[in-house]
Amino acid sequence: MNPYLDQLQPYPFTKLAALKKDLIPAEKSHIALSIGEPKHTPPEFVRDELIENLDKLAAYPVTKGIDPLREAIADWLCQRFRLGSVCAETQVLPVNGTREALFAFAQAVVSPGSRVLMPNPFYQIYEGAALLAGASPHFINCCATTGFKPDFASVPEQAWRDCELLYICTPGNPTGALLDAEDLKELLELADRYDFTIASDECYSELYFDEDSPPVGLLQVCEQLGRTDFRRCVVFHSLSKRSNLPGLRSGFVAGDAQILEKFLLYRTYHGCAMPLPTQYASIAAWQDEQHVRHNRALYREKFASVLEILDGCLDVQQPQASFYLWPRVGDGEQFARELFRQQNITVLPGAFLAREADGTNPGREYVRMALVATLEECVEAARRIKEFCQ
Repeated sequence: MNPYLDQLQPYPFTKLAALKKDLIPAEKSHIALSIGEPKHTPPEFVRDELIENLDKLAAYPVTKGIDPLREAIADWLCQRFRLGSVCAETQVLPVNGTREALFAFAQAVVSPGSRVLMPNPFYQIYEGAALLAGASPHFINCCATTGFKPDFASVPEQAWRDCELLYICTPGNPTGALLDAEDLKELLELADRYDFTIASDECYSELYFDEDSPPVGLLQVCEQLGRTDFRRCVVFHSLSKRSNLPGLRSGFVAGDAQILEKFLLYRTYHGCAMPLPTQYASIAAWQDEQHVRHNRALYREKFASVLEILDGCLDVQQPQASFYLWPRVGDGEQFARELFRQQNITVLPGAFLAREADGTNPGREYVRMALVATLEECVEAARRIKEFCQ
C-alpha cells in the first residue's frame, strides 16, 4: 500500500459520527447543519438538457472537454471577472467537480519533499492532496485577529522557499472570509519571488450578499496587473454551490496555459473525462445567471432570519460570503455533542476542519453551521439553538 495513506486523518464527518455515536438525541425532528450540500432545487432547464443528451452516453468523452463547454466557461469568466479574454483552447479545462480537481492538481504540480501551504482551518482535500503527493503541508492560521483570513505574514521565509503550491480559498470554507485585491497582489508577488503556483478555490464565489459587489477573483487581479497569461495562477470553480448541482459533479480549472497543459496530460492518464450529457447540461448552467441570482436571494433571506433570532445569544456574525456561519462557542466539540443531544441538530466542530499549528488549533472554539436546509428548517434550527444557548 502507498505509505503516504498512513498520514491521512479520518475525514471530518467520520470524526463527527464518532463524536455522536453514544448519544441519544431529543425526540425532535433532526436538522443537519453540518454538511455543505446545497438543498435548493436544481434548475429545471439543466435537468432537461441532461435528459435530452442521454443518447450521447454511447460515446467516449475526451478529457479536454468539448469546445462549446470550454467556450461557455471562458465567456462566463470574462463576464463575471471582467477579463479581456480567456483562451478556451489552452486556459480552460472542465473537471468532474472541484473536489477531484483540487486533489489531482497537487499530484501533477508538486514534487516529493516540497511544501504545500494552505489555510487553517481548511477544506480537507488540500491536506490529503499534499500528503499523497509526498509533500509536507504547512498550515497558515485563520483567526479572528486577521478577520479569519490566513495570516500570511506569520509564514517563515524558509516555508515560502520550500513552497511549490499554495492553496487559497476565497470565499473561505468554513469562515466565509474574502481575500481582497491587495491580498491577492501580495500573494502574486510572493509567487514570483519564490516560484510557486497559486491554486485558488473559488467554489463559493457566487454566494454573496451585495449584488453590486461580487467577490474578486485571482484571475481578475491578474488582469488588473496586466498579467493576462495568468502566470503561476489556477482557479477552481464549480456548479455545485452556484447552481445547486452537487450531484452533477461539474466544474472547471482555468489559468496558466503551461500549467494546464501538464495537468491535462496527467488527467489523460487519470481517466476522468466528463460524460457528454453532463457537459451539455453544464453549458446551459454556465450560460444562465437568473437562477444564480435567485439562489443568492434565498440565502440572503435565510441569513437574515437566522441571525435575527441568534442575535444576543451566540457570538456569530454574517460572513462576507458563502453559506456558512462560524460561531464562537467555547468548546466546539462539547457544543456539538450537547446541541445534538438536547436539540437533535448536527453541526460540525471547527477543530475537525483544522490542525494544530503554532501552538493552537484555530477551529477549536468554533463550529460550522451550513444554512443549506429550507428556510423553515433553518429558522426552526435557530430557535432551538437560541433555546439551547439560553
